Amino acid sequence: MESVLTKSIATKERTSGAKALIKSLIAENVDLVFGYPGGAIMPVYDALYDFQEEVHHVLTRHEQGAIHAAQGFARVTGKVGVVLATSGPGATNLITGIADAMVDSTPLVCITGQVGSQLLGSDAFQETDIISISMPVTKWNCQVTKAEELPEAIAKAFYIAKSGRPGPVLIDITKDAQFQDFDFQYSHCQSIRSYKPVPAINLNQVKAAAELINQAQKPFVLFGQGVILGNAEQEFKKFIEKTGIPAAWTILGLSALPTDHPLNVGMLGMHGNYGPNKLTNECDVLIAIGMRFDDRVTGNLEKYAKQARIIHLDIDPAEINKNVKVEIPVLGDCKQTLEELTKQVRLNSHREWLEGFRNLNAIEDESVVKNEISPQEGPLKMGEVVEQINKITKGNAVLVTDVGQHQMMACRYTKFNQSKSNITSGGLGTMGFCLPAAIGAKLGNPTREVVAIIGDGGFQMTIQELGTVFQTQAAVKIVILNNNFLGMVRQWQQLFFDKRYSSTELLNPDFIKIAEGYGIKGSTVEQREDLVGAIEAMFDHEGSYLLEVKVGKEDNVFPMVPSGASVSDIRLS
Repeated sequence: MESVLTKSIATKERTSGAKALIKSLIAENVDLVFGYPGGAIMPVYDALYDFQEEVHHVLTRHEQGAIHAAQGFARVTGKVGVVLATSGPGATNLITGIADAMVDSTPLVCITGQVGSQLLGSDAFQETDIISISMPVTKWNCQVTKAEELPEAIAKAFYIAKSGRPGPVLIDITKDAQFQDFDFQYSHCQSIRSYKPVPAINLNQVKAAAELINQAQKPFVLFGQGVILGNAEQEFKKFIEKTGIPAAWTILGLSALPTDHPLNVGMLGMHGNYGPNKLTNECDVLIAIGMRFDDRVTGNLEKYAKQARIIHLDIDPAEINKNVKVEIPVLGDCKQTLEELTKQVRLNSHREWLEGFRNLNAIEDESVVKNEISPQEGPLKMGEVVEQINKITKGNAVLVTDVGQHQMMACRYTKFNQSKSNITSGGLGTMGFCLPAAIGAKLGNPTREVVAIIGDGGFQMTIQELGTVFQTQAAVKIVILNNNFLGMVRQWQQLFFDKRYSSTELLNPDFIKIAEGYGIKGSTVEQREDLVGAIEAMFDHEGSYLLEVKVGKEDNVFPMVPSGASVSDIRLS
């Protein structure tokens, strides 16, 4: 790929490949990296020793922890997350996080050490072909075998990771390239001939979309993370307020629009709200903005919005007509396309149509929500824990979740006032994501309260990252919703496999004692009358805190669209 570079460090200086890498990171305004050292990356870590004032390194307890922390950092800041790892198992331990970042469009630059170039292909100690392994789950990757190749590779990596639809990039550097001296000069990458990250806006398509929206009687907006990635929250808000169109979110789109906005009608998908799911199959115009029609949102595609004329705003041409056939695609950065579209749509309101969402959601409130967030008897419920956290954070905290029942409950019931506040593993559904991602989020934005809501299963997948909390003193509030089950799998076993609970019940350790071993204060609550006081004590504590809440073992998440069903067949129980 031929690239256009602009000079950043004009003067040449003689330096090693390892030091050139660190200086390149500094030129890209990187001041925080996550990683784990090892033999093949050791020259880079040695160089890092001389730049501790400029670049802070967070030593995680596992490479998967490092990459999830970088994801949390990237998602809350909008910057590129940077990860360092050694060759072999160090590099392969990054793969789950790289795949997660690829699906969820998270900008990362992953730098791995590699055996010396003379040993490539010889099955040397800790040699793996990480380029071939990572190719399907990266936007771009390359191997550097000569020190002089490093600056351009790093410049391209940052440009590709953060431009267009963001994603992960991997640079694999042989050990000899890290040692070699060369005349270092760094230039930022501004373009690559074969890579066009942002499609040109077709104003005719914008006009056609505006005309269709102006004619619509029952328009419905579905918005995803593209609004957040495009920093288009204000443009999006102006668009829906001018048109008066109800808007529902994917879990990665959550927080792009304040929860209490009058046009925010709730969550889409399998465990979404009753109104948005039912009325997807009644709208006459469906406007998808920065979302990809994931199967968890659409349900059965053969029965999805067949009555609607569909407009799709997206930056990635590959998403157009991939899952759902659309009538009017509008390609481009949604910050720009929404601005153009808003100019051409009429001031409107759809009060009666909007009231339909409210009426259906009122049915859900009475059938599901009331008993979930304000139960009067029985075991503690996940929803009431989230509700009590809301009362303290008042919608201003960053929520980080893992994957499972607690994730759906937290996304359904947490209130948000500002964007970049919901950090979760969406497309890949990676258990173990939450704790390290919360560390990265807190280090990326230390002034904001960061609450990690996590299940007892996922917590134990990366429980060692409590050591990173301890070493960094990241003041993360960790809430374990403990039902002694792999809850979401158990729910499916109950509903679709005749309650045959195969390998889903957990015999858990004493989480509070484990936390205490890492110097983290904690407490357990299992009685309703103790819940509010326990949550208040957690937030009153200045540092990190682990609160274990023992919830009902066999509680389920509703509403639910059964797998393979239409979204309009959503169940309330």
